[in-house]
Amino acid sequence: MSGNPLTIHWRWLNWPALSADRLYELLRLRTQVFVVEQQCVFQDMDGLDAASVHLCGFNAAEEWVAYARVLPPGLKHVEPSIGRVLVPESLRGLGLGRRLMREALDGTMQRFPGQPIRIGAQQRLERFYREFGFVATGAPYLEDGIWHLEMLRGA
Repeated sequence: MSGNPLTIHWRWLNWPALSADRLYELLRLRTQVFVVEQQCVFQDMDGLDAASVHLCGFNAAEEWVAYARVLPPGLKHVEPSIGRVLVPESLRGLGLGRRLMREALDGTMQRFPGQPIRIGAQQRLERFYREFGFVATGAPYLEDGIWHLEMLRGA
């Protein structure tokens, strides 16, 4: 990584704004984190990306430092939802995940004012998401070999 990862340039991109090269980089990064690193075989390309808004965090060298996907209400849940939240492994521990969630929440609330926000959080990250006002709404469930919790943040 050649740029300073602490200087993040946030971009909210819809599907048509993702060039073929950016989309390739994005899918490669999501596969690296969610499939390879977490040793989880699952269908990442779930058909929801085209209807979603993508929060992309880049450093000055235009390298990915953070990413999250925001799904509009009614696509997966009644509420808008935030998912595919990631920071590359080499950049964890620098506070980028918290900055990413703040940006994701701000952007989601601007796009869908007055609506609660739902996430399907990995159970091991429950405390992290509670920092942002999310509350577990049910029992843990196993998804793709990883324990998750449905969590909701009020409007």
